[in-house]
Amino acid sequence: MKPINRYLVRLLPAVTVLWLLAMQGMPCVRACTSAIVRADATRDGRTLLWKHRDTGHAHNFVERVEKTDSTLAFVALFNAGDIRLQEAWVGFNEAGFAVMNTASYNLAPDTARVRDREGLIMARALATCRSVADFTSMLDSAISCGTMGVQANFGVVDASGAGAYIEATDHAYKVFPLADAPDGLLVRSNYSYSGGDEGKLGVCRHDNAVKLLAAPVKEKNISPETFTESLSRSFYDSGAGIDRLENGEMHPADEGNMIPRRSSSASVVIEGCRPGENPAEATVMWVALGFPAASHVGAVTLDSIPAMLRPVGKEFRSPLSTEVNRRRDRTFTRRNKRGKWLFNMDYLRPIMQTERKLSAENYRKGRLRRAMRTSSTREEAKTDN
Repeated sequence: MKPINRYLVRLLPAVTVLWLLAMQGMPCVRACTSAIVRADATRDGRTLLWKHRDTGHAHNFVERVEKTDSTLAFVALFNAGDIRLQEAWVGFNEAGFAVMNTASYNLAPDTARVRDREGLIMARALATCRSVADFTSMLDSAISCGTMGVQANFGVVDASGAGAYIEATDHAYKVFPLADAPDGLLVRSNYSYSGGDEGKLGVCRHDNAVKLLAAPVKEKNISPETFTESLSRSFYDSGAGIDRLENGEMHPADEGNMIPRRSSSASVVIEGCRPGENPAEATVMWVALGFPAASHVGAVTLDSIPAMLRPVGKEFRSPLSTEVNRRRDRTFTRRNKRGKWLFNMDYLRPIMQTERKLSAENYRKGRLRRAMRTSSTREEAKTDN
């Protein structure tokens, strides 16, 4: 892979915080649905981190940021047009550390002069953190220098299998370790467990995810496909108790009640390494860009990004995102009298069938390439010994 030669601002931690505080005026994120799964609850014994992204940025791309003498190499999801690769929205680095976020709306009142700095913080974390502990230390440094400009649930995992949700405000955070989850699963949407009842958003999407994950959690059979091929394509509405994909032709898109929404722009699962594996070789990020229900995954590794996911052209957006969002526009063709977008389910059903087949083939190929990389590494280690 020939990475684009972009630069990430590389500063010492304290100076980085000041830089974050100075950055203003960028669009804020909207809503997302996410989960972290402990290795003992997954089919392949690998920790999983999932983000179904909802945002005002319809177009995304995936790119690699090169290492320097003081930073780590990483791959991440960026907004179209982010030529300098400044704001990462989910990704992992060569040490096997991965991070994502969801916006939270029920934490302490957002009175900070600067806000929506989550993407900048995650880019810095991917460039510098090797562990969950490193990430909390980075937040401590940011807090000591002033407001962080965040209201978010950060999801993090590392190569040891450790993970956590870190519910963060401008001046504080609370850690919810993955190790404490009795069934090996943590879920967040757009409210924080440590926040109050006022301002809670995404309750139905949170409950949808918990319900849809109940069976695979019980069977300890969660896989990346559970998220990209099931949850991110599920039109189950916990509020109404029905799956809207199975009922009729056109349905109001009640965007608070279903995981896929018109604002959905990506579904990403980061699958970590097993004990003894090199995280730089074994970690895979499975990425479906554009409206996830009408997209398919590509396998991203530290040294390989499919061309369909990388940015092209003056608008600096990915070909897959552009193609899939055309399908999204045909899925949401008109509004009803109350102004709600309508899902054209008859159009979407055959699209989903085709895209699932493409995902299945890419999962097969991606796992085969990972098996070849990790087995080659083991053989080299034996030879060296």
